Amino acid sequence: MEMIIDFPGGARVDAHFSGLTVHTDQPPSGGGEGSAPTPFAVFLSSIGTCAGIYVLGFCRQRGLDSAGIRIVQRMHSDFSGMIKKIDLEIQVPPTFPEKYRESLIRSAELCAVKKHLENPPKFEVSTKEVAIA
Repeated sequence: MEMIIDFPGGARVDAHFSGLTVHTDQPPSGGGEGSAPTPFAVFLSSIGTCAGIYVLGFCRQRGLDSAGIRIVQRMHSDFSGMIKKIDLEIQVPPTFPEKYRESLIRSAELCAVKKHLENPPKFEVSTKEVAIA
């Protein structure tokens, strides 16, 4: 997969891939307009939304209603501001079958984003000169 990252103006930075665009911006206090989430907020939201895809898939496979289910994601930082722990709390309505609750947790733990954080990729950053069109 390839993504093209560009700079549409101000403090905005966008990622383009598969015919889609993810917009990011900085808050006014960071020199932006606050028109979109920060890149870090998008990163953090990918954890909960990825877990959500697995929870939704679990429910769909079993014919369970996903209405009323939500995930509350909480980040815990240390004194330096680095996130040291992330909690994902899957909230279910009282009508959700008790026998599926542990399996629901196991399905959320299959999240690909979580797995990549547990086994991070190597990074290589380089520059390349290209002609401006």
